[in-house]
Amino acid sequence: MATQAQSRLETLRVSMLERRDRIDAAVADARHAADALAATHADRSAFISRLRSRQRLRSAQIAALQVAATRVEHKSDALQAAATVDQQPQQQPVVVSGPPTALTAPALNGARTITVSSTGYSLPGRTATGMPTGWGVVAVDPSVIPLGTRLTIPGYGEGVAADTGGAVRGNAIDLWFPTLAQANAWGRRTVTITLH
Repeated sequence: MATQAQSRLETLRVSMLERRDRIDAAVADARHAADALAATHADRSAFISRLRSRQRLRSAQIAALQVAATRVEHKSDALQAAATVDQQPQQQPVVVSGPPTALTAPALNGARTITVSSTGYSLPGRTATGMPTGWGVVAVDPSVIPLGTRLTIPGYGEGVAADTGGAVRGNAIDLWFPTLAQANAWGRRTVTITLH
């Protein structure tokens, strides 16, 4: 009877040791899973934070472009009204000094200069960014000058890269003028512009 009890006790002890090993393995697996979930949660939180930061930056850039668009639209209306009053063709080349108010647009880190071939255009409508054409609107190749960049153009004044064009490729820009005569008077010029 004692031998039978000892045998049974030994069987129970072995069974308990096996169960304890399985429990320890399950606890270790649960810890590994919890660590993996924590790492995934941290990665996703960081990703969401980066997305929110980009969204805030884009919202600020859009707001600045909208302010610039409103100013350009007002200046364009004033210039077109003045051009309508004065319909006589100009005999002398037009020297354009630019609008009296500067445009506000998102600035790039630091200013740099670039030499470009510039031409003038005078078309009504909306630009590639959705803003109306007007004084200070500059068509660019976005791979060279990003849309939204503020520009200083000698002989023209301040502008913002807010349009694209089929013929505007590489180091080329197209400047908006209120009349075709002014655009033609500008012609094609090589200028060194400043990007802000």
